[in-house]
Amino acid sequence: MLIPLLLAVVIPGRAQGRFMTKEGRVSFFSTSIIEDIEAITNTAAGIIDLSTNQFAFAVPIKDFTFKRTLMQEHFNENYMESGKFPRATFTGRFTDASLAAATAPGSHTFRAEGDLTLHGVTHRVAVPATLELKNGQLQAFATFNVAPADYNIEIPLLVRENIAKIVRIRVVLIADPVATPGSRSAVAN
Repeated sequence: MLIPLLLAVVIPGRAQGRFMTKEGRVSFFSTSIIEDIEAITNTAAGIIDLSTNQFAFAVPIKDFTFKRTLMQEHFNENYMESGKFPRATFTGRFTDASLAAATAPGSHTFRAEGDLTLHGVTHRVAVPATLELKNGQLQAFATFNVAPADYNIEIPLLVRENIAKIVRIRVVLIADPVATPGSRSAVAN
């Protein structure tokens, strides 16, 4: 499954300060003169390690749902080729501050920098991310833009004007703490 893959990406260390989810929400929005396109999934798996400032998340492409079934078919078959490229991933670290501040009350903005892999193409990106520890869960939010052309996602000429050149991505992860070995506060996997 995706969680073992994500755990392997984050450098092994103490589990203290690690938070994980299997139900992260990722959405994207594209606007154009003819039509807005929006899709969402609640199946992103993610891990954030506050002790190392690292994070990783993976999104199954086929799990995105659209208002119209035909849009979903075209997205998977013609644009994202989800049979060939089944997931998008983002692995990296928070670069601009000690994440110990994330455990203080309130919401805190950090710079997330890492490798975004989409449609088989990887680019280094930097995006602002907001973290907030609330009711024992770590809430992580990020909004950033992606150009499909940068990831070799070809848009047929016939519909090129219907799809924006820049797509807005929004990530919301509500992650539970990962317990240290022997701890009774373990979150069941």
